[in-house]
Amino acid sequence: MAHEPVPLSFGIIAPLPRRNRVDPFGDLQARPERGMFTGNRGCLVDEANAMVRHHQGRLWIICVLSYKGWKSPLDQPRHWTPLFFLDEAVALAAGHRPCGLCRRPAYDSYRKGVARALGIEESPTADQLNRMLAAERLAPGRGMERAGDRLTWHADLASLPDGTVILAEGRPLLVRPNALYEFGFGGWTYTGPHEDGKVAVLTPPTSVRALQNGFSAVLHQSASTR
Repeated sequence: MAHEPVPLSFGIIAPLPRRNRVDPFGDLQARPERGMFTGNRGCLVDEANAMVRHHQGRLWIICVLSYKGWKSPLDQPRHWTPLFFLDEAVALAAGHRPCGLCRRPAYDSYRKGVARALGIEESPTADQLNRMLAAERLAPGRGMERAGDRLTWHADLASLPDGTVILAEGRPLLVRPNALYEFGFGGWTYTGPHEDGKVAVLTPPTSVRALQNGFSAVLHQSASTR
């Protein structure tokens, strides 16, 4: 994707960052920080390599940054567009799930966790998970900034597992054992201990079920427990 250069004070020209960093709402931001994971929600660019879509299709996955030496272009038409997440808690909150190819153990653990929560013996298929998450993350609609309204739900804070992201006055907060951390593209910031009561939950119910039943999200080092 072409970008206007930014002149620095000491004469070096630096490009603007691509609009491919994902926040916990699932929105795409132009930020310079690097994340722990990449991901996929279809081809988001047009023939001129300009970012024009929020998503394409129901397949929203979380991938490792490097796999078997494969290389993927950042903004190629008719090819999936790589997105980047601070950590897995952000990716789950945004509505993604582990990839079944490059993250097979995490994918299997996620599926088994969902199956346990639903009381079924056979783990959901990838397509079933995709449909479940699609119904939980966004109201109908499509746009560059957002694809419809972001769906949330309510639960007792004490019932939510480690790795869930909630909302407090519009701010995404990560739930950790007896601690809450506020999201930033460079890391999580400790905000204090838990408080009792109902909260708005950003992480889709399917992913919370997985977290409650054996699946563990990989978190950024800034979210260390206290």
